[in-house]
Amino acid sequence: MPHRPGRPKRIVRVCWERLAEEPVKTVFNSHLRQSFDRIPIVEAAVASCGRKVAGASRGGNPRTRWWTPEVRGAVRLKKEAYRAWLVCGSPEAADRYRIAKRGAAVAVAEAKSRAWEEFGEAMEKDYRSAPKRFWQTVRRLRRGRQQLAHTVYSGDGELLTSTEAIVGRWKEYFEELLNPTNAHSEEEPELGGLGMDCPISGAEVAEVVKQLHSGGAPGADEVRPGYLKAMDVVGLSWLTRLYNIAWSSGAVPREWQTGVVVPIFKKGDLRVCSNYRGITLLSLPGKVYSKVLERRVRSIVESQIEEEQCGFRPGRGTVDQLYTLARVMEGAWEFAQPIHMCFVDLEKAYDRVPRGTLWGTLQEYGVGGFLLRAIQSLYQRSVSLVRIAGSKSDLFPVRVGLRQGCPLSPVLFITFMDRISRRSRGVECVEFGGRRISSLLFADDVVLLASSSSDLQLLLGRFAAECEAAGMRISTSKSETMVLDRKRVACHLRVGGEVLPQVEEFKYLGVLFTSEGRRDREIDRRIGSASAVMRTLSRSVVGKRELSQKARLSIYRSIYVPILTYGHELWVMTERTRSRIQAAEMSFLRRVAGLSLRDRVRSSDIREGLGVEPLLLRIERSQLRWFGHLVRMPPGRLPGEVFRACPAGRRPPGRPRTRWRGYISSLVRERLGVLPEEPVEKAGERMVWSSLIGMLPPRPG
Repeated sequence: MPHRPGRPKRIVRVCWERLAEEPVKTVFNSHLRQSFDRIPIVEAAVASCGRKVAGASRGGNPRTRWWTPEVRGAVRLKKEAYRAWLVCGSPEAADRYRIAKRGAAVAVAEAKSRAWEEFGEAMEKDYRSAPKRFWQTVRRLRRGRQQLAHTVYSGDGELLTSTEAIVGRWKEYFEELLNPTNAHSEEEPELGGLGMDCPISGAEVAEVVKQLHSGGAPGADEVRPGYLKAMDVVGLSWLTRLYNIAWSSGAVPREWQTGVVVPIFKKGDLRVCSNYRGITLLSLPGKVYSKVLERRVRSIVESQIEEEQCGFRPGRGTVDQLYTLARVMEGAWEFAQPIHMCFVDLEKAYDRVPRGTLWGTLQEYGVGGFLLRAIQSLYQRSVSLVRIAGSKSDLFPVRVGLRQGCPLSPVLFITFMDRISRRSRGVECVEFGGRRISSLLFADDVVLLASSSSDLQLLLGRFAAECEAAGMRISTSKSETMVLDRKRVACHLRVGGEVLPQVEEFKYLGVLFTSEGRRDREIDRRIGSASAVMRTLSRSVVGKRELSQKARLSIYRSIYVPILTYGHELWVMTERTRSRIQAAEMSFLRRVAGLSLRDRVRSSDIREGLGVEPLLLRIERSQLRWFGHLVRMPPGRLPGEVFRACPAGRRPPGRPRTRWRGYISSLVRERLGVLPEEPVEKAGERMVWSSLIGMLPPRPG
């Protein structure tokens, strides 16, 4: 029987969850020992765990939980009574219709209530015994119904309906997307002497396997993280031997070079391929090998990467860059020093990296010999296939760009971007307390800074030229400029003849920065985003009595609070801000407690009943923790440098804004009784500062 167009296939999969059982794990390892002359991981898992059929839903026609036979019968009676009333029109028929209509409404209401109760009970059961399924359900409720397109448009706009044509179109789309036109030379550099690079040790492999997330999706070879984590010492030694064969020979199994691309819908028309983003699933044994190589590469290049880059680096995060930019803008506004900024967006940055240029860059940074050859082996004959609705496309080559989902890709990318940043640097910059800052990078999120529009144009021109020389391209439609100045100043920047738009606000790393340097609009946006999440989850999760308070509070802590407080380290809290944050906090907690404002229960009593610490206290502790981190930050680290810097210039007349450091000093003085000159001294001692933060009392109310 031919397969219906677009309909998902039923998938037979290994019951890998059973590897958590000790007897099953023992049988699994005994099967591994029987056949070390090939890769028997999946076969051993099948033999020890068994298989099961994973049902595939139709997606577009989901079953309604409350549509029971009783509801169906009541609705049918209502329709029959309505038709009878239309035919005869007698008062008796009208009464019968009213009674049937009322009965149908009651049946629907009772069935819906019962369905929600069963849903809540199932969620509570999952929270206790299957937390992964619980959080998957919460994520699905947040996203809304994810529909599956059973048809897609071809490149010429023709609607495709057959499974073969649909899969072929997806292959065509991703093959074109992952192989952008690149006139760059892809010549392989000379490796030089391979030297005596040390082989891969069992300790390296065991440590990486231990850190694998159990729920990761498998690649083309269907090996799951649980299979590797269940291996005993003998299995891990076999895996180490396999990696050393790949290391010494400079060749890897075909499955390690194969990516499975899964389209994930973003927004827009479901039938348009460009409205999807592809995630690539790679072989798990190959990812372990890549992670071992990543650690070796990072040990070589980490000390050479400039301080301005904070993406994918240990001990650094988005807060570092956000604070640096916020502090520079704060100081510039205080002393009326203009800052011209360009927020640069690179077109498909990961997918455009020319591999020949990348190998040359790695050699410049000292990566060569066996290590460089091992990295190149993962990219030789690199291919992908598309998996959609249970069907797979033919393989197609991927000749350009970094491998998505590969542990090696982040460190390779920041090394590549560091080379571009170094080569584009000139004298144009912003002077801040003796520190010259011309750019801030978080992976491919780039901010260029200068003291004038002309300087910024020179800096942007060099950066664009270096990007072009390295095979990258600036997106002129998404790159924007912004000027921080007390007067309105025009900033017309050009890239390749096109003028970049000038804006009054820009969202950088998830935080809104404005041309006036204020945080108020960002805090309003945070509260709005958190409220939207609460509305999405209110009826389905937060308001369900069947769910325990503990389960609902876990959603509060894991989803609601991070959205509400993201970037709070930069905030200068006023009474109005505190009031609004507390109102947003209590809006969620009242729903968890089953109360409303009409019940007139004090906020402190609700928190005490739920066992939740005040959110304002949590924010203030986190801000003080960040302050201590800045004080103890070693010389050379950019956030610490701008924290300690004193900008030059004269303050204009009028009351200055409250600086972040002044806010922290007043917070410590008012809440802990520490004198203004003492916080820096006390924060320098980690244990002393930590104990002080722990003593911070909650605010009344």
